[in-house]
Amino acid sequence: MSGWPILTTILLAPVAGAILIMLVPREKEELAKTIAAVATLVSMALSLWVWGTYDRGTGGFQFVEHVPWIPDLGVSYSLGVDGISVPMLVLTTLIGFSAVFASWRVTYRVKEFFSLFLLLLTGVMGTFVTTDLFIFFLFYEVVVIPIYLLIIMYGSSKRVTKEYAGMKLTIYLLVGSAFLLVGMISLFVKSGEILGYPSMDVLTLAALDFPVGFQVFVFALMAFGFGTLLSMFPFHAWSPDGYAGAPTAVSMVHAGVLKKIGGYALIRFGIWLLPQGAAYVAPLIAVLAIGNVVYAAFICLAQKDLKYIVGYSSVSHMGYVLLGLAALNLVSVNGAVMMMFGHGVMAALFFAMVGNLYDKSHTRNVDDFGGLAHRMPRLAFGFMLAGLASLGLPGLVNFIGEFTIFVGSFGVYRVFTVLAVSGIILTALYVLRALGNIFFGPLREEWSHLEDLKGVEMVPLVVLGAAIIVGGLAPFSLMDIINLGVGDIVAHIGPLQLGGIGWFR
Repeated sequence: MSGWPILTTILLAPVAGAILIMLVPREKEELAKTIAAVATLVSMALSLWVWGTYDRGTGGFQFVEHVPWIPDLGVSYSLGVDGISVPMLVLTTLIGFSAVFASWRVTYRVKEFFSLFLLLLTGVMGTFVTTDLFIFFLFYEVVVIPIYLLIIMYGSSKRVTKEYAGMKLTIYLLVGSAFLLVGMISLFVKSGEILGYPSMDVLTLAALDFPVGFQVFVFALMAFGFGTLLSMFPFHAWSPDGYAGAPTAVSMVHAGVLKKIGGYALIRFGIWLLPQGAAYVAPLIAVLAIGNVVYAAFICLAQKDLKYIVGYSSVSHMGYVLLGLAALNLVSVNGAVMMMFGHGVMAALFFAMVGNLYDKSHTRNVDDFGGLAHRMPRLAFGFMLAGLASLGLPGLVNFIGEFTIFVGSFGVYRVFTVLAVSGIILTALYVLRALGNIFFGPLREEWSHLEDLKGVEMVPLVVLGAAIIVGGLAPFSLMDIINLGVGDIVAHIGPLQLGGIGWFR
């Protein structure tokens, strides 16, 4: 599609904002925050425009941009979005815009904080819109540096030190990326042998019929690398500690979209390019998915720290996504993408509310509170909205994703699906118990001075809350476009039967 490079504009708006912030005098902190808000607003508005104008009748990749970069290696600056990319791009910009206002209380090295945060957003968005495997890996690596600096400079040392959290998160991400690099090089070499020339273009690679053994080998590498990013059991331990040590904005992006890179990439580069490898490894992923759902949910029951409750809850919910992907059919993968969007806005709202409460009370311990709904009704509403979405209440955005995953996976993994459904019960237990202890009952006197959400603090609640409600009441607004992207990939898989070349059904 020719014309204005809207995807590049979406990517460069935060970069331009970061540059402008660095040129602002250090004492003008409000101006730096305003620039960050405007930059993320531009990206959010344009991403919503892309979502609204995407041609549902045509489908496929649209708003395509292609500029050759390293011809000898077959690398090009190639951007484009399809039915899977668009929801992930919208999710990133919604959370990025909200996270700026959730960080309005930052007073330490404000310029550096918002500059690094804007660069982090650019890296995350880039992974969702590129159609070149090398450029994807480049954007993925861009994410690692700013997220590490933001955690060790601005994080919390309440339960684990921020240095420990930042280093643990970075090590896990880099170990996963090392496996991805091996897989990427393998695809590059094998595609060169088949084509006679090198190519990193995803559309070109998707048209190739790789040998079965090669597909199994490379998909296994991707499953480990992207699965680690998705906090797949038992490679999940970095995630809750990363949440606990990170500042609010980074926790929102980390839970909301950073993990979703793993799920998105497993679909885009795993299932699409290597369908037979996916069929072989998928049953093992389904087994590990149940570990996510059940094990992490039981851990939540024993937690008292709010960030760890939301953190392990996030790990549990990613089990649903993995189960949907492992079933390898149109319905289940549709549900997995919808679940990634729903969980993203829900988890980001949760962390925004937790961050606001912690900034004012300086504690995250559930047992320290009581009766806050009397004093902070708007904050209580935000917590309740996120909590009810988390447990899959019908009418909120998570419900349709979870339900679709269960429907799609039941015919493939009946026992696993039944076990996964039990996660909803456990989620209800720890969410309702935590919210009841914090917000209901008599107001404890030591919290009578706390102020409710006001002013810019309301932005995350309004933006993310609206996404939770609209996505729940009008799921077709997302499912119609998701179905187009997933349908193309499932059609590419063809009549392949799960377990046909596998070792376990």
